[in-house]
Amino acid sequence: MIDEKTAPYGLLVLRLAMGILFVAHSALKIFIVTPAGTAKFFGMLGLPPGVAYFIIALEGLGGIALVLGVYARWIAIPLLGDLIAGIVLVTFHNGFFFTDKGGGWEFPALWAAGLVALILAGDGALALAPSASAARKRH
Repeated sequence: MIDEKTAPYGLLVLRLAMGILFVAHSALKIFIVTPAGTAKFFGMLGLPPGVAYFIIALEGLGGIALVLGVYARWIAIPLLGDLIAGIVLVTFHNGFFFTDKGGGWEFPALWAAGLVALILAGDGALALAPSASAARKRH
């Protein structure tokens, strides 16, 4: 059973957690690894290095959109693609657990599950620009 009074606030907590994680992940790529270092890493993965700049922007701006609740369920879709690509290209071969050498894919998989929940359930409470289905429901 879904508690319709509190469920939107549960989604708010999930949306905030996902958004803050993405902003932090983007900041890591900007301030610690550096954009040039991230591009070099992407090149080592066999990707065009320029894709790194798109991913940095996607994670930073997408994270901000999640925090603010700006079409969060739609923003979650490309972010989910980002995580799936990261699992496949970066962490899957390392093993499942984060303690495995090179880090495993358990954390990105949990993160992806959170995004799937937002995609399926919607924006939650206090969204600045809720997805179309939530806007229709209010009228």
